[in-house]
Amino acid sequence: MKVPFLDLKAQYEPIRAEIAEAIQQVLDKTAFAGGPFVAQFEKEFASFCGTQFAAGVGSGTDALWLALLALGVGPGDEVITVPDTFIATAEAISYCGAKPVFVDVEPVTYNMDPAKLEAAITKKTKALIPVHLFGQMADMDPILAIARKRKLFVIEDASQAHGAEYNGKKAGSMGDIGCFSFYPGKNLGAYGEGGAVVTSNPEFDRKVRMLRDHGQEKKYHHGMIGWNARMDGIQGSVLSVKLKRLPAWNEARRKNAALYDDLLKEVKGVAIPQKAAYAKHVYHIYAICVKDRDGLIAALAAKDIHCGIHYPIPLHLQEAYSSLGLREGEFPVAEKAAAEFVSLPMYAELTGEQIARVAAELKAIVAAPAR
Repeated sequence: MKVPFLDLKAQYEPIRAEIAEAIQQVLDKTAFAGGPFVAQFEKEFASFCGTQFAAGVGSGTDALWLALLALGVGPGDEVITVPDTFIATAEAISYCGAKPVFVDVEPVTYNMDPAKLEAAITKKTKALIPVHLFGQMADMDPILAIARKRKLFVIEDASQAHGAEYNGKKAGSMGDIGCFSFYPGKNLGAYGEGGAVVTSNPEFDRKVRMLRDHGQEKKYHHGMIGWNARMDGIQGSVLSVKLKRLPAWNEARRKNAALYDDLLKEVKGVAIPQKAAYAKHVYHIYAICVKDRDGLIAALAAKDIHCGIHYPIPLHLQEAYSSLGLREGEFPVAEKAAAEFVSLPMYAELTGEQIARVAAELKAIVAAPAR
């Protein structure tokens, strides 16, 4: 039995007809760039997130970049984030002309460690970007308390946390701004690139909307220097179809994670993901930790079970950020995670039989004498 890491076709087949109808409506109205289908999705997604506004943009990277620009982040500023995330989080900071500053993560959720924040804040710090890694929110209450005390903005990188909750509050709704990616493999994925910026601050929303459309509120009247970061009409229509199913898909992921937990919790040498007491985890990624990560992945692939790695090189050790002068050993928790994470197959349509096979083969490989 083959177990793919991700099976987008399994999600697509049951909604094929509704997707085709939604796309046909966009074609019939020729509403290709922005337009009513994007506006409808924005309304629906804001309601889902518990915010007043949502602005559809071209990607999750756009969402982070425009959010920072809307908050006035620029040259000379510093923005604190974590090193165990996709590079887009730091790239957005860099493309504003600001400097990314990293703090280590805590070893339960692998999210931003609030206890490390104060020491990293300087007079140049303007914002914090906690990343809700793998579908579990960072510990937002202490992060927000520090931000309020130090008069700093908070941008939630919720690119992996569509529908996740912190003590009942939805991802994206707690900071000044929340940013989402709709890359196809996400819990809520477009059929191409897409992203959104959510907020309950009307001025931040206004600025993001101007920035995504060449700095204009009215056609050919440019109040600021912006960019072309609009969402396509087809993506808006597809996302509206899929958003209705997201709660059920997230619950299926949670059920699958619980089955993995039950099958793997007693396996020596395997650390399963831990859920914080405050969290409703939506398991975009189900990542275990093992010592011989590469060996395990190769052995599972030989059994036609396919895994991933998120992320093998923490950002402070990436060549792209060598100018920061950071060295191995500076963020030990993030570095350990980068060396040991294995992302097991995880999607809503994954079957119990598939999960059982993954667990059985994994147990046998880990227990083998050669290991």
